[in-house]
Amino acid sequence: MFSKDVVSEITEAAKALDLEPASLLAVAEVESGGKAFALVAGRREPLIRFEGHYFDRRLDEDRRALAREKGLASPVAGAIANPATQEARWRMLKEAAAIDAKAAYESVSWGLGQVMGAHWNWLGFASVDALVTEARSGIAGQIRLMALYIEKAGLAGALRDGDWNAFARGYNGPAYKQYGYDTKIAAAYARYGGKNVGKDSVATDGGMGSGPVLLGRGAKGEAVTELQRDLLALGYALDADGAFGPATAAAVMRFQEDNGLMADGIAGPATQAALRAALSRNGPLVRLWSWLRQRLSGLFGGA
Repeated sequence: MFSKDVVSEITEAAKALDLEPASLLAVAEVESGGKAFALVAGRREPLIRFEGHYFDRRLDEDRRALAREKGLASPVAGAIANPATQEARWRMLKEAAAIDAKAAYESVSWGLGQVMGAHWNWLGFASVDALVTEARSGIAGQIRLMALYIEKAGLAGALRDGDWNAFARGYNGPAYKQYGYDTKIAAAYARYGGKNVGKDSVATDGGMGSGPVLLGRGAKGEAVTELQRDLLALGYALDADGAFGPATAAAVMRFQEDNGLMADGIAGPATQAALRAALSRNGPLVRLWSWLRQRLSGLFGGA
């Protein structure tokens, strides 16, 4: 999660744009991994990711040959690996910019929203340099850039409605489910106190609504208590207190790992179905465990 100072800056920027802070905080956290900037040569810089296949197709023949020789360009998406550190990524960008600055800046995703520089004209900037200046101006600039992309891409309605499936599909592409973008955004939205529990949102009041509810950190209520009791019945140690905190997330992740699911600590439809199946398979053991817990509770005043 972001630091308090960063949360405050993003919140103020969201209010200035008349958007719910929890929504932008959630998207920004998932896109950036909860890190708002990197220190590069003593300056706070936005997080970047260099896309070598973008760079490749923006170069003329001679520059393309040079970029490929230096390991900066490839016609194949993902073939040019990004360094692990932001400092090294900025060095890579500097090297690419020495070949063709405009093409290099267009080939980078910028800031909290990871908006591609190639979108500068579509987003209404006078040049790619203007987009980069906005991204480098600070957290507020990064949020303005992200919000501009969301509005231009027609995703503001999905964001306001809490339709995380529609939002993630539009923002992250058709493979969003593979990486759990929708459930991650829903859980982050709940953690930041989002008020709009849409059809894809993480439950915060225990209401089950008309379909499966995603349960993640910050959720509270009977649905969480039921989840905790199911995990307890299957041997995962935690308190059934109705509050989805770190212990519940850890128990969910252990269950997911044990059952070949994506271990994201969020109890979505697939995890809940697997829980029901596990409870059904282990019926006698579950009943024995419940009986033992009741006996221990009676003997020691709690278990």
